[in-house]
Amino acid sequence: MRRYSIGSLLLCCLLANVATASAQSRTKKAAYDFSVIDSKISGWIDSSYYKGASILIAKDNQTIHEKYFGDYTPVSVAYIASAGKWLAAATIAAVADQGKLSWDDKVSKWLPEFKDVKGQATLRQLLSHTAGYPDYQPPGNHTDNYQTLKESVAHIIDLPADTLPGTKFKYGGLAMQVAGRIAELATGKDWETIFQENIAIPLHMTATHFTPVSNVGGQSPMLGGGARTSLGDYGNFLRMIMNNGEYNGKRILSVKAIEQMQADQVHGAPFTEQYIMKTRGSNRNDIYGLGEWREEVDTNGKATLISSPSWAGAYPWIDKKNKVYGFFLARVFQMKNGFNSFYASPVLPLMVRDVLARKAK
Repeated sequence: MRRYSIGSLLLCCLLANVATASAQSRTKKAAYDFSVIDSKISGWIDSSYYKGASILIAKDNQTIHEKYFGDYTPVSVAYIASAGKWLAAATIAAVADQGKLSWDDKVSKWLPEFKDVKGQATLRQLLSHTAGYPDYQPPGNHTDNYQTLKESVAHIIDLPADTLPGTKFKYGGLAMQVAGRIAELATGKDWETIFQENIAIPLHMTATHFTPVSNVGGQSPMLGGGARTSLGDYGNFLRMIMNNGEYNGKRILSVKAIEQMQADQVHGAPFTEQYIMKTRGSNRNDIYGLGEWREEVDTNGKATLISSPSWAGAYPWIDKKNKVYGFFLARVFQMKNGFNSFYASPVLPLMVRDVLARKAK
């Protein structure tokens, strides 16, 4: 048996401690410094814009930052307003992948009661805000917070069209209700079941739902503003989109479906919503795909920064150039002092880029 002196043992312990400290130092040095982003979000909380919030940032499919603020925890669930449009479009893409729908199906094919020009709009136009439908129910009408898409659509049929299909981009939610109802007719299932079977369950999004519809303002229509989710749930969804429809080796959406969702679906139609100009300083007109904004594009017109921002502050994004996806989960409490949650959250991907750039130096 080999014998060790006390001095030798002490030396070994010292060397081990030095090695551990060195490893910890390297790990700390290799870590990203997100303190600036944390301070930004903390400032929003301290100003009472939000009661709580959380953020998830991943690069190369690995989480590099996850933090909770205020009263938010890993199990917190919030209504995400328009951030649910991305989920809705993906759900309908899954039905299209099954061959039960075509993006060029006209409304009248599935809903012959739409006898006016609204019946000539296509599925892709319904999901790209170019269908010519009113954005919301007009003043004096019942707010579209019906519990079923069948009832919702029944109150859209007689509304006059705003424009001809394909001639104007008008951001709203009613047209998406019609798209959801078409998916229900094509599958013979209700919307929540379609979403759960094709998106939520395969992606382990156990806290994410579209129904029941809440009566709180800003949480309807169902597809365009009624979803609720958790930080981790939506992170799983973004990972799937980032990986061209695959999640943990399982295909959820086809590559073709992802391409359709991210492609320009506005096709030069005029628009009034200045989101891209205000957040990215760009005057492009290829601003929207299917359920998602094309915030930045490359020289070939392919989207490189895509998102689904919400008036409530919830903001999911994918930065394809840096292989980053992120989700800011929050629901606005107060808009004051000029603060606008819809235009505030989009600063986050730019701040993440700054963090990556500093680490690269």
